[in-house]
Amino acid sequence: MAYTIGIDYGTNSVRSIIVRCSDGTEIGTSVFNYPSGDMGILLDPSDHNLARQHPGDYVAGLEKSITAAIAEAKEADSEFSSEKVIGLGVDSTGSSPIPVDENNQALAIQERWKGNLNAECWLWKDHTSVNEAASITDLAREHRPEYVAKCGNTYSSEWWWSKLWHCLNVDPEFFDAAFSWVELCDWIPSLLAGVTDPKAVKRGVCAAGHKAFYAEDWGGLPDKDFLAMLDPKLSKLKDRLYDKAHDASETAGHLCHEWAEKLGLPQGIAIAIGEFDVHYGAIGAGVDEGTLVKVIGTSTCDCGVVRADKEVADIPGICGIVKGAILPGYFGIEAGQSAVGDIFAWYVERVLKGGPETHARLTDEASQLKPGESGLLALDWNNGNRTILVDPLLSGLLLGQTLHTSQAEIYRALIEATAFGARAILERLDEYGVPLNRVVCAGGIAEKNPTLMQIYADITGREMLISGSSQTSALGSAVSAAVVAGSKSGGYEDFATAQAAMTQLKDESYKPNPESQAVYNELYAEYRKLHDAFGGVQSLDLGPVMKRVLEIKEKVRKG
Repeated sequence: MAYTIGIDYGTNSVRSIIVRCSDGTEIGTSVFNYPSGDMGILLDPSDHNLARQHPGDYVAGLEKSITAAIAEAKEADSEFSSEKVIGLGVDSTGSSPIPVDENNQALAIQERWKGNLNAECWLWKDHTSVNEAASITDLAREHRPEYVAKCGNTYSSEWWWSKLWHCLNVDPEFFDAAFSWVELCDWIPSLLAGVTDPKAVKRGVCAAGHKAFYAEDWGGLPDKDFLAMLDPKLSKLKDRLYDKAHDASETAGHLCHEWAEKLGLPQGIAIAIGEFDVHYGAIGAGVDEGTLVKVIGTSTCDCGVVRADKEVADIPGICGIVKGAILPGYFGIEAGQSAVGDIFAWYVERVLKGGPETHARLTDEASQLKPGESGLLALDWNNGNRTILVDPLLSGLLLGQTLHTSQAEIYRALIEATAFGARAILERLDEYGVPLNRVVCAGGIAEKNPTLMQIYADITGREMLISGSSQTSALGSAVSAAVVAGSKSGGYEDFATAQAAMTQLKDESYKPNPESQAVYNELYAEYRKLHDAFGGVQSLDLGPVMKRVLEIKEKVRKG
């Protein structure tokens, strides 16, 4: 018997799971909620675009979540012991860069920078660098079009260089004090491996390629001349970053003595290369060519792969096409929506001042409504648009409310908006020839909300399959750990074999209802008019949209 540990750094907490390599059974799990800020997020009341996290929470959560998961595993499985753990895998949000000193220590933990939000981890959902992202996009389109061609022709404020440049612009003193920067998904493996030199941290091509313009085609990170166009200090920083990024076929290192003692694990076991949560989540959901994995959470990420011996067209508006990302030997393709669960939480918790019971009530009431019955149509841009418009300055919209509009009708309209956004992504991928034979959904929302999943099936016209694990990101990390540990240790020689043994789908799925699908096709046509007009795609007369939605409402109510 051999076991691996998957460690999943989410937006509000870190979760560790213990997984049996032979069949993927999860025998121990533990969640550590980040104690700092608002549900783990450090905010600035004067700037709604700011979202940071304290690296000290990551370190505390690493030890506490793993040791608690081990204790649970010992209770659940008599065959388990810590000595049988053969590897660890780590995933995280991203791009979530952390400024570090020359010893690879997070500067936010040091007394000198206490209280300085710029010293913290710049969480993925931080959009303070909107202007920098726009400038990077313009400069790259003019001088290095190949850079932005692989990320949808638009660079995002959620990503690496825009955040670093914004830090330099708003706090040059702190920027000068930072020796280097490391992605969260790379930093945690480096801590476990005892790496004390930022330049020696093994970086994953997942983060480097999707967020930092890294590609072997042009020699790695952007060239110094281009970075100097942004700022000469960014050009100089390149020497303190990295030359090579690695796919998941390689280890990030091996567990050092210090962390082996803290965790009660064997020293020297393999540590998988860090990847983003959704990328390892795709592996945990059984991604292969032809499968699109939708990880539905606070935001949504869509991940697919295409064999690396094929040509993949540059796809406008997509988050990235990176060789070696997600699965080794494949191009990893990523898209997504900046807010999904966050939209529902905003409405229930901030507007209605409710809690879980309110979510449950509104979901039940919304399930009793027919498509189009409410006369509402919404845009899912409450946190900007990640794909296909790539514009963080867009905002949400709700059209069609009357004096009779109910809470449940609004709740359903918000669900429908996220499903319309999901359909727009699917259509863009399909338009550019990405194989899409099946859709597998993962995450708590996909697993626990049948109403939402049926709406997604009806709006997209595709069957929605559900991942067998409720912890797909952590499971994918554990699968990667089993591969880098190797078959001689009780793991696997390749990802295909490991996925076949360790991942599965649930028995239930959601198939499109033809009658509902027909109504949603009409509503989607109106959604696209709002999408294209407010998204700046084209100038349209939106006057008829409201009355068209009302016509659909009356037609549905009359049967």
